[in-house]
Amino acid sequence: MSTNSHSPTLTGSANTINQSKSNAINRWTKMLLKSKTGTLGFLIVVFVFFIAIFANVLAPHDPAEINPAMMLKPPSWMEGGESAYFLGTDNLGRDILSRILYGSRVSLLVGIASVILAGIIGVIVGLTAGYYGGWLDTILMRIVDSFLSIPNILFALVFLAVFGPSVPTLIIVLGVTNWVGYARIVRGETLSIKEREFVRAARSLGVKNSKIIRRHVLPNVISSFIVISTLSVATTIILEASLSFLGLGVQPPTVSWGGILSDGRDYLATSWWLATFPGVAITVTVLGIIFLGDWLRDVLDPRSQSRS
Repeated sequence: MSTNSHSPTLTGSANTINQSKSNAINRWTKMLLKSKTGTLGFLIVVFVFFIAIFANVLAPHDPAEINPAMMLKPPSWMEGGESAYFLGTDNLGRDILSRILYGSRVSLLVGIASVILAGIIGVIVGLTAGYYGGWLDTILMRIVDSFLSIPNILFALVFLAVFGPSVPTLIIVLGVTNWVGYARIVRGETLSIKEREFVRAARSLGVKNSKIIRRHVLPNVISSFIVISTLSVATTIILEASLSFLGLGVQPPTVSWGGILSDGRDYLATSWWLATFPGVAITVTVLGIIFLGDWLRDVLDPRSQSRS
């Protein structure tokens, strides 16, 4: 009898939760469609993720397959091009389109994984320094200042030269060099949030500091973290391509956009497509991520929400 009396309440609560989720999705969809750059960025990012996930299905050839008979073939629409090689081939007869499709996997993997690593380190340091303050804040911020005094590219070059270039090493070095930006911004947000009434009330009730940070402070800084991390993925993709171009990033036979650019730099005058198409892929991907990040910044900014 009691089960039946409570079931309408439980059903009503579940319907309310589902309805709120549906309303949130509809609201975000409408906000996205209102922004042309946001919509364009979202479509580009979805497209790049799609080709990265299904590269093995979409690629017409093995990206590492060498075909001496097809060396430096132009794109299929140009004179001398082959229909089987839509974007042409490189100096070893490898299909450019297939290599670009597979290269998207490495770029996204390095970009996202290193940003996650940097975000975890930066958020922990920023929350700790901002909430506890005092000598701990001073020490952590001096460490941040020391990292900021060294250019990221220089630190990455030294680290990769010592430990050797590889995908895991590249992810670690890019994560370790980029966490300071998260730490500074999260610290600033935390300094403001810890003085608000709900945090003071929780502290006066004897709630542990770790629980206050987890339940009250972290949820209020997560929006800034999402915006920064989205934009950082674009920067990291460019940095990975730069290091691979210099020969200190992803190593053959693993395909990366920076590596394709490096292979084509000696043929710019005669075979422009070797470097042009991977360059276009990097540019379009980075612009899409930046457009999406700018839209997220506008949406997650409390001031813009209050105006709307």
